[in-house]
Amino acid sequence: MSSQELAETEPAETTDAEPGTDTSSAPDTPCPVVDSLEQIGSRWRLVVLHELLNGESRFNELKRETDANARTLSRVLDDLQETGFVDRRLEEDSPVATYYSLTPKGESLAPVFEEIDEWAHEWLAECSG
Repeated sequence: MSSQELAETEPAETTDAEPGTDTSSAPDTPCPVVDSLEQIGSRWRLVVLHELLNGESRFNELKRETDANARTLSRVLDDLQETGFVDRRLEEDSPVATYYSLTPKGESLAPVFEEIDEWAHEWLAECSG
């Protein structure tokens, strides 16, 4: 089922729309699957979230483990922090270090990654070898 079909199957909510406007064709809220993927669905967000499942990491450790360039990683970490998936901790001892870890919201994705991993091993030839 496409995301368009999923969105169309959501029940239309009643709103205070002006008379004569048709609100039944466009739901007030996006499909939960589409909304979820907008928050976590980019390649780099998924890679960073998956890496942080292993525990707290420094910026350079994440950069090395994910192969992301510094600009991309910085932007992704900012986005994940803004959406509540990642916490940032600054340790000001010498040398100054920034640590990133998953919030409870981020940690709640662990079963999702496990399911995707199982699915990939069953259905993707590259993972079967």
